[in-house]
Amino acid sequence: MPELPDITIYIEALERRVLERPLRDIRIASPFLLRTVDPPVAAFRGRPVRRLSRLGKRIVLGFDDDLFILMHLMIAGRLHWRPPGAPLVRRLGLAAFDFAEGSLVLTEAGTKKRAALYLLRGESAVAAHDPGGLEPLDTTVDAFASRLTRENHTVKRALTDPTLFSGIGNAYSDEILHRARLSPVRMTRSLTPAEIAALHGATQTVLSEWIDRFRRETGEGFPEKVTAFRPEMAAHGKYGRPCPTCGAPIQRIVHAANETNYCARCQNGGRLLADRALSRLLKADWPRTLDDLEERQASRPAAREPSRRLAP
Repeated sequence: MPELPDITIYIEALERRVLERPLRDIRIASPFLLRTVDPPVAAFRGRPVRRLSRLGKRIVLGFDDDLFILMHLMIAGRLHWRPPGAPLVRRLGLAAFDFAEGSLVLTEAGTKKRAALYLLRGESAVAAHDPGGLEPLDTTVDAFASRLTRENHTVKRALTDPTLFSGIGNAYSDEILHRARLSPVRMTRSLTPAEIAALHGATQTVLSEWIDRFRRETGEGFPEKVTAFRPEMAAHGKYGRPCPTCGAPIQRIVHAANETNYCARCQNGGRLLADRALSRLLKADWPRTLDDLEERQASRPAAREPSRRLAP
């Protein structure tokens, strides 16, 4: 799912292309995409885009007379800048927003179409879509700590909860926790003030670094390769590969469709995170530390590592 750095770059690229330019038409190919009935599509034709903004992981385009377009890309939704009137590719193309200079095309891969488009009237209608998360790049450490510990959850869940923090998802939470050297399953109210300060600093540093990296890569172009898996990432998507800090293999926790990547040595004192029921079953046979795991793999190179599942 595109997260705060990705959405920021999308918006900056769109500002260079559509700000103060009239929207000629909206073409909608999927009947499941549009979630509203009023205002109608016709109300937006010919109106210039006056502003663009981010609302969590959503993109908002503002027009005169308090009209707004809100897009939620969800997991597989992506934006593309195409020549004017570009056709919508079958199965992938959901909608196109046509301007004189080009067409903004919304696509979604996969069979589960979850991306959503809302045509809204009034600031209050837009605000109704705001989950209420704190903007992580604009917050003080005290405000961050207050929000983080408002409820007692795992720190991974807290960072990715849109009602607590805005725009952080699975990928960047892994990177933030790796930078802060914190276990993803630490409970938020167990964190010390020093650990919270480190997490606050890591959050702002990691997100800012990725925004800067995307700006350099994109230049004046349009971000066409938005993905949650980047070769420069330290932990996310790096299961089995060496940690760039200590060289130990990156581990993972799999729960439902989600995967959390972490370095056991840097983030959890060398201990692997294992499902409680599975740990009871395997007892002494289950590797408790990275050293145990490495010794076990060295003695049985052909053996496969058992899967580990843990609900955050």
